[in-house]
Amino acid sequence: MSGVLASVDQRTKLVGENRLELLMFRLSSKQLFAINVFKVQEVLQLSNLTEMPKRHYCVCGVTTIRGKTVPVINLSQAIGMPALPVDKNSTLIVTEYNRSVQAFLVGGVERIVNMNWEEISPPPVTAGRTHYLTAITRYKGQIVEVIDVEKVLAEITPFTTEISAEIIDSDAIQKAGEKFILVVDDSPVALQQATGTIQKLGLKTVTAPNGMKAFMMLRDWLDNDPEKLSQCLMVLTDAEMPEMDGYRLTTEIRKHDQLSSMHVVMHTSLSGNFNRAMTQKVGCDGFLSKFQPDELAAVVLQRLKDA
Repeated sequence: MSGVLASVDQRTKLVGENRLELLMFRLSSKQLFAINVFKVQEVLQLSNLTEMPKRHYCVCGVTTIRGKTVPVINLSQAIGMPALPVDKNSTLIVTEYNRSVQAFLVGGVERIVNMNWEEISPPPVTAGRTHYLTAITRYKGQIVEVIDVEKVLAEITPFTTEISAEIIDSDAIQKAGEKFILVVDDSPVALQQATGTIQKLGLKTVTAPNGMKAFMMLRDWLDNDPEKLSQCLMVLTDAEMPEMDGYRLTTEIRKHDQLSSMHVVMHTSLSGNFNRAMTQKVGCDGFLSKFQPDELAAVVLQRLKDA
């Protein structure tokens, strides 16, 4: 698993095709869990651990990986299950979310599988750990639970919706009127942060839990409520979502004769130039890392000025 990100070109081809690769792993039971491979830097064994005073109860300590200090999070404990034991044989999944690197302690990594987002479903309301899931799927007849890592990280380091005073542009805000932003995200935590920030600018929001629902909304407004469609300032979409991801949503919007000019910004926990290039490939107008209220506000205000 050390070469988990070895084939970048192969993964780039998945963009816009509504496909993803999942890294499957186990915690303390037979249950399979997963996260998107795009978030994973490497998988390795825990070689060193330094405890920290006053750390969050789910943080085991910090480790040094390639000269960088990285927090180690006991993922099982973070999602309400029994904490995994920590020793030199512990497996770490090193990930990057929202410009930060962290290592998740897991029971063991299984495999990487290539899937279609249409095979990924939102978790049922009655699921025992729904609060920490963004989706579920099946692999060889077994249920796989896709963890809402954004929620896990937000509980360890709470997010904010506060916008710096110097970002606020009163003239632009006055242009908001009845305009709204369609926010598309399957993570309740990410949705709460984005909508909270946007609403502080005096703009309304409409939300959708995945790209399929968002595209259906846009087409419905086009056919039945063109006035509402005209008030949609922009689409702010996550990348990873069940049924239809943000890349495919953007692709479908660009292919549609009457929707192709819609302003679309990818709002994702994926970061770096590689992921910025992926959003450009499908025709997004912008790229934003999640949980950065000032940056989100600046993009929205600029869009208000340009509209």
